[in-house]
Amino acid sequence: MAPTGRAALLAALGSLPVGIWEPGWTGLLAVNAPLAVACACDYALAAPVRTLGLTRSGDTSVRLGESADVTLTVTNPSRRPLRARLRDAWPPSSWTPGTETEASRHRLTIPAGERRRVTTRLRPTRRGDRQADRVTVRSYGPLGLFTRQGTHKVPWTVRVLPPFTSRKHLPSKLARLRELDGRTSVLTRGEGTEFDSLRAYVPGDDTRSIDWRATARQSEVAVRTWRPERDRHILLVLDTGRTSAGRVGDAPRLDASMDAALLLAALASRAGDRVDLLAFDRRVRALVQGRVSGDLLPSLVNAMATLEPELVETDARGLTAAALRTAPRRSLIVLLTTLDATPVEEGLLPVLSRLTQRHTVVLASVADPHVASMSQGRGDVDAVYEAAAAAQAHTERDRTAEQLRRRGVTVVDATPEELAPALADAYLALKSAGRL
Repeated sequence: MAPTGRAALLAALGSLPVGIWEPGWTGLLAVNAPLAVACACDYALAAPVRTLGLTRSGDTSVRLGESADVTLTVTNPSRRPLRARLRDAWPPSSWTPGTETEASRHRLTIPAGERRRVTTRLRPTRRGDRQADRVTVRSYGPLGLFTRQGTHKVPWTVRVLPPFTSRKHLPSKLARLRELDGRTSVLTRGEGTEFDSLRAYVPGDDTRSIDWRATARQSEVAVRTWRPERDRHILLVLDTGRTSAGRVGDAPRLDASMDAALLLAALASRAGDRVDLLAFDRRVRALVQGRVSGDLLPSLVNAMATLEPELVETDARGLTAAALRTAPRRSLIVLLTTLDATPVEEGLLPVLSRLTQRHTVVLASVADPHVASMSQGRGDVDAVYEAAAAAQAHTERDRTAEQLRRRGVTVVDATPEELAPALADAYLALKSAGRL
């Protein structure tokens, strides 16, 4: 319980005439005694807070950058009307900075024996689970002089999912996939393609695709058409070690890797391939296996939602062993990790042959666009030194990428905005070449 600002104002106003006409205890009692009685009556008439019934309903998941509405139902079981202010507390990252006060505070008037609903709109700024904290209710009497206050625990969790901003690239990649699949153009033969149908020969066709038996049975030359094999296995491996915590722009590298993985998963599932996910640093952080096409993306975003970079060095041997266990047969393994020289040369390169001798391996890495902008600086001495440092960093990344390519790894190195479409293009190139 506590007095309100109105009670303090009345006490201050009453002290002015006391100080002028009747200074002393008599004057103070003459003013404050009626005020104290009024406050006591106001407190007694205020609806109790402890007996309120509170329940929640509403959204349980939301994509990062979108809004979620959580409804709080307040039931007043007492015989007195409830006039209250309510604060629905959530973690600070549940709102855009500066909007928490307006979004979390509500005014309530509930007649005796009735209920009302208030809606708190969340707009989270980070991935993961956001759990409701306490609900604080301050009940006012009819005079507004004194209040009752209490808190309630009303559990609720909203899972903030990755935003999947690269979804905008999916239509164009699917169009290219349809071309590869023979729906808009005829395919050429590749090592990993399978027979699709026969058609008449036209000048320019590969003579190796002529079907001589079919030609002998009809009056024109027939050629075979081919399409990429389906039901290939793709394993997406997210490195959640310390290098994934480095921030590029406003987000860690891990978020850009997740976005690229989601676009590739959506594209590959439409192509009829099976997609699994493994997140690893020193132990398995997430594992998604055996999902059908319709359930794949929801399963991936749910698994990725709670992933955070771990400030430990990634165990490359453990990662390789986990990948081989998850993909026992020939697969496309996509490593979303760093191209920094030290982690690759000391960690990944010594164990890479265990992956490449059985699987096709793609390594995708997030490049920092700020380094590219630094390399253009020439305005003053500091800018020249920054440009030299950027050029050295770029050279080291190129050298590391070349070492990986010599071992048969396809390397995709792009900025956060370009990584997802670049990785999808690499997948389509491998599929068209029959290397899956």
